[in-house]
Amino acid sequence: MKDFVRVGLIGFGKQGSHYVRSYVEGRLIPQFRLTAIADICPEKLKWVKDNIHADIECFDSAEAMLSSGKVDACIVTTPHAVHPENVIQCLRHGVHVMCDKPAGVHILQVEEMNREAEKHPELVFSIMLNQRTNCAYRELRRIVQTEEYGKVRRINWQVNNWYRSHVYYESFDWRGIWKGAYGGTIVDQCPHQVDLWQWMFGMPDKVTCRMGFGVHHNIEVEDEVSAILEYNDGRMGTFNSSTSIPNGQNILEVNLDAANITVKGDRIYVEKFCMPEPEWEKGPRGIYEKPVVEPVVEIPTDGKNLQHKGVIEAWINKILGKGEGANDGKEGLDSVMLSNAMYMSAFTGKTVELPLDGKVYYDELMKRVAVSKTKPPVADPLAPVRETFSIKDPKQVEKYFGITERV
Repeated sequence: MKDFVRVGLIGFGKQGSHYVRSYVEGRLIPQFRLTAIADICPEKLKWVKDNIHADIECFDSAEAMLSSGKVDACIVTTPHAVHPENVIQCLRHGVHVMCDKPAGVHILQVEEMNREAEKHPELVFSIMLNQRTNCAYRELRRIVQTEEYGKVRRINWQVNNWYRSHVYYESFDWRGIWKGAYGGTIVDQCPHQVDLWQWMFGMPDKVTCRMGFGVHHNIEVEDEVSAILEYNDGRMGTFNSSTSIPNGQNILEVNLDAANITVKGDRIYVEKFCMPEPEWEKGPRGIYEKPVVEPVVEIPTDGKNLQHKGVIEAWINKILGKGEGANDGKEGLDSVMLSNAMYMSAFTGKTVELPLDGKVYYDELMKRVAVSKTKPPVADPLAPVRETFSIKDPKQVEKYFGITERV
């Protein structure tokens, strides 16, 4: 067996250029060999040939690359709506595949992708759910699952750190419109947090959501989101996000029977109660008396936050038969269903119950697509690529490519 994997990249845009730079600068494991890039834009392929001094072959379509015999595995970084189609292409060509987030933009296409994956158990199909590598979220998931501080009561997540200017939406002709992006803040920025929500707390039973469409940007899709997520066991949570707040914060608060937990970045803090609240509540108390709480302290973690690098390493190692740490690409369905439920509630003004019927959501989504405007081609398709390669500060590069590690 070879001790390396020949990897192809489908889509050389903003995210795809991240992977290329990571590779050429030696930031990925040596078993990862980038041997081919496929993109439908001739200018991008010419840029690769002129600027990337590595043995990488360029193709003008995914089909041409997959038929060439030059790749063992592929990373899919095309526009979100095309992810399932490209993943299915890879699987049918007998090629291992990593799908960038999200798995897709609606339930039906992701279900089709997953059915195809079931036919190819010999292939490693993974998905870039990189925020799951964050030490704070991994520790919170452990606490929730073990009920170390009792059961979860409430969840409040403010996700306002995804600021986007008009330049972001103008950088691609598919961003910001229903027929291209099929969504905004939730499908483009917050698939990370939507996935983490269901990964840590499970799928809610009901979703009520309100969205502001093009409130702060000249776009069709949402840039403001407020959702209530309800569970049949009484848990309730709120999820709020905006792409219009400079220096906005990402703060997750979780209230449990015996503690309050807060996550900020890759740090997790706990405020313990003198005893679990349900137990304390049984004793004789004053009208306004409340449990004594301990000072807030940071919860120790392993400090690791390997992000994209860690997900790719696990995927490559599993292909080589050296580990089982790679996630299952089929896990992307639940986060897509949860995001679709948010949209469905915002579209209809009604509370939506889960699981959501994919056909019902697809029909509602297509109403928006049918009246969506077509954007003119971007003047400079290479602008996002050049921006990726223009970052000079090593610390910025490490943060940007998600290979930070705090010890």
